[in-house]
Amino acid sequence: MRKGFRRDKLREECGVFGIFDKDGHDVARMSYYALYALQHRGQESAGIAVNDNGTILYHKDMGLVPEVFNEVILNHLKGRIAISHVRYSTTGANSRENAQPMVIKYRNGQLALAHNGNLVNASNLREKLEEDGLIFQSTNDSEVILNLISRYSLICGKVEEAIQKMMQDVRGSYSILLLTPDKLIGIRDPLGIRPLCIGLLGNSYVLASESCALDAIGAKFIRDVKPGEIVTISEEGISSIEMDIKEESRLCIFEFIYFARPDSFLDGASVYQARLEAGRRLAIEHPVEADLVIGAPDSGITAAIGYSMESGIPYGQGLLKNRYIGRTFIQPDQEQREMGVKIKLNVMKNAIEGKRLVIIDDSIVRGTTTKRIIKALKDAGAKEVHMRVSSPPMKYPCYFGVDIPSGKQLVASISSIEEVRQLIGADSLGYLSLEGLLKTPVGAKCGFCSACFTGEYPMEVPGEGSKYLCGGKR
Repeated sequence: MRKGFRRDKLREECGVFGIFDKDGHDVARMSYYALYALQHRGQESAGIAVNDNGTILYHKDMGLVPEVFNEVILNHLKGRIAISHVRYSTTGANSRENAQPMVIKYRNGQLALAHNGNLVNASNLREKLEEDGLIFQSTNDSEVILNLISRYSLICGKVEEAIQKMMQDVRGSYSILLLTPDKLIGIRDPLGIRPLCIGLLGNSYVLASESCALDAIGAKFIRDVKPGEIVTISEEGISSIEMDIKEESRLCIFEFIYFARPDSFLDGASVYQARLEAGRRLAIEHPVEADLVIGAPDSGITAAIGYSMESGIPYGQGLLKNRYIGRTFIQPDQEQREMGVKIKLNVMKNAIEGKRLVIIDDSIVRGTTTKRIIKALKDAGAKEVHMRVSSPPMKYPCYFGVDIPSGKQLVASISSIEEVRQLIGADSLGYLSLEGLLKTPVGAKCGFCSACFTGEYPMEVPGEGSKYLCGGKR
């Protein structure tokens, strides 16, 4: 298990936002509001970098957005271009030096970078750069990307050419925002594993991980950045370079299951509608006689509504979530984790006592938290508890920015469905099929990475004996 995995749920990934202002907006404050909307994607650190006539000013620190920034700091961050970041550490220690945006000096001044994703060959690239004498200031793979761009800038005429050379070297997932002395640049990996979209606020262009960040500042959604596309925003307007991509795109399917906010749209599909459809299909695939459908807050609620709508079983609230506790509250050791679950979720006894329940959640990872929730429901008087999961059994680790434990710690990897049912104490257990899951993002204009369910990765990964699908290989 990777250092820092804290709970029986998937860990969040990162969120990025950028703006090139032409209307006199306070870009730091706009970034602050957008990061609030993206807070669900990362709660360990936050940062904003602004371009003030070629000089990059920045502030970043550990904590939630309102903990990192205040009026004094925001008033200091003046400029016309900004990039910002909320972080969850899939690679690199949870420390201030790994907070983003990262800022370095290069041949034309300064560069700042905000990155969502994970490289599978970062270690090899890092070793080569260190052999050439480069000294790294952090332990995350984002600095590898930044230094490759800086190095290639020495031999390239434009920063976009340096970016293209970097993209030929790195493998993995990335949505990147780059701040140069005069440009805002957005970059999406060739398979489109991580999302990135373009918006317009008056005459000012913005880039964001999710469309919900555009809504937060009143920007109009324009389109998604294409897989392998480099989008440059400058004083002259917006332009684009598209890499020659032969493979089908592979947006991470867990964006729809868990990561993204329900009000976001990703590559043409509504996250809310996808989760509603997942619940509906789950009811068709795994029906059960029950009195009440409840969702595990917050990620299981929309799917629970879909299950209720399809099955005709009433939907209700059986678990109350403490709204003042974030996703990262639960601590690493067992005693603190158990106490965290009790504080974070409370059973509404009057609503569930004597009833046959269907509880919907997005996934089961280790099974320990699910077991505690089911026990709490039964202790509060639930007659039966039927567990339904709006994704297939998770059996394989992720190498693209999702901190899923190794296969040995994924309960579905080492246990049958019946064994998992017995472990968690449910009266029955049903998972959504992979076929059903892949049909849930209605209207999506992309393919999906579902390797955590199948073990078939869209590129070569470090794991022993791993299969992969790319260019026909399997």
